[in-house]
Amino acid sequence: MAHFAKLDENNLVISVHVLGDNENSNSEGVEDESIGVAYLTKIHNHPYWKQTSYNTIAGQHVLGGTPFRKNYAGIGYTYDESRDAFIEPKPFNSWTLNEEKCNWEAPIAYPSIQTYTKDDKEKVFEISWDEAGQQWTAHDWETPQGNFIWNVGTSSWDSV
Repeated sequence: MAHFAKLDENNLVISVHVLGDNENSNSEGVEDESIGVAYLTKIHNHPYWKQTSYNTIAGQHVLGGTPFRKNYAGIGYTYDESRDAFIEPKPFNSWTLNEEKCNWEAPIAYPSIQTYTKDDKEKVFEISWDEAGQQWTAHDWETPQGNFIWNVGTSSWDSV
């Protein structure tokens, strides 16, 4: 099975298609991008396709295989020819592209603590980036005053 990103004329991913092995492989069953592209071009009458790996995220293959094009393509991603990589849309203006992984990174590293204990149960914070404040925030929906800001200096959550 192989996955292919359908691209517009500006290399923007407009859909992702899955092909069975007999549709995009040679007689030995080895995936071949050119065969898959030719097949998709013929049935969709659309010329722009790139193969993508379902198991590749941030330059790593999650099953230990060889990473392919840095990220699995998604609708709205861009295929960057010079990097031979799929890159997701930039989430915030302050974020920068990690050239090695081809993913976006916040100016402050993601918090090392994503959980808290409440009533002897471990709970997971809902963490989000606050672009205006240039900080990570979290919310505990079970507590009326459950808003927190990540303190980089102490590597802990401060209640606000």
